[in-house]
Parts: sequence; structure tokens; C-alpha cells
Amino acid sequence: MEVVEVREPGGTSVGEQVRDVLLDPANTDMTVRCEMLLYMASRAQLVEQTISPALKRGALVLADRFVASTCAYQGTAGGVPMKDILDVAEVATGHRMPDLTVVFDVDEETAAKRLNPLLDRMEQKGAAFHRRVRDGYHRLAKEDPEHVLLIDATAPEDVVERVATAAILDRLASI
Repeated sequence: MEVVEVREPGGTSVGEQVRDVLLDPANTDMTVRCEMLLYMASRAQLVEQTISPALKRGALVLADRFVASTCAYQGTAGGVPMKDILDVAEVATGHRMPDLTVVFDVDEETAAKRLNPLLDRMEQKGAAFHRRVRDGYHRLAKEDPEHVLLIDATAPEDVVERVATAAILDRLASI
């Protein structure tokens, strides 16, 4: 089976330009609603240019982020109403949603140890913001356990990989 990996924001020429704007630490005055719309714009380009054609070919698409990230970051942590995010997502994705979202969950201390010291604009938002992001992911997993899989990623990488692979294969077998 063909596997297509994509990244967000980015993954296309237009998306990479949007990514540069979103993550540039100089853009301190960007509103959360603008941020959400830019993520969705990049996503719309990615879906139309890469994801939809791959799915039509029968490929499996792996994305490092998708709508759940926007729900956690701009929704739970940023305060944009979830309904607004989901309404825009419907348009941006052409009603395409993942069969499975995997969240690699770590506590604050583990996350801090793994963070690149050169922080982008999102990473610079501070501990309280990132606690709310984590809460958002936990809420998504609780509200939709059929589609959102929470993996404890505090263990060593090889252990996390084994646990995640087994859980993903188990979930995909039932789709």
C-alpha cells in the first residue's frame, strides 16, 4: 500500500509560505482567529493538492497535524469557539476528516526536555497556554474515543513506537 506523509502547516508551496507567517516569532500581534484561518487555508491547499488525490489512488495518508490540532490550540487554548473551528474545517477540508487521530501525550516536564531551544511563535506561548492545549487534546480523546487515540509518550522512543504501532493497527483493523 502506498503511504503519503504530509506536514502541517505546509506540505505545499502555498502551505509552506503560510507556515512561515504562522511560526514567525516576529508576528506577535497575530490574532487567534487569524491564526485559525491561516492554518485552515494551508490545510485547504494540502487537502486539494495532495491528500484528496492520494486518497483517490487508495493511499494511506499520514499527517503530523490536522483539525484536532486547531481544536486544541486555537479552540481550547486560544478561545475560538469549537463550532467556528469545525464550520471552517468543513469548508477547508471538503468534509474530509481523519479515520484516526493519534495524540502522543507528554507531561509538561517531558515536553520541556524535548523542545528545540529555538522556539517558534507557537512554542513561545508559554506553559499555561500549552497546559490548555494538552487539556484540549485530552477532551477530544474523551469526547470521541473511536477517532482519537491518546498514547502516553513519556516512555523511551522504542517503547512508545511499539505501543503506538499496536494500538494503531488494532484501530485500523476495525475501520
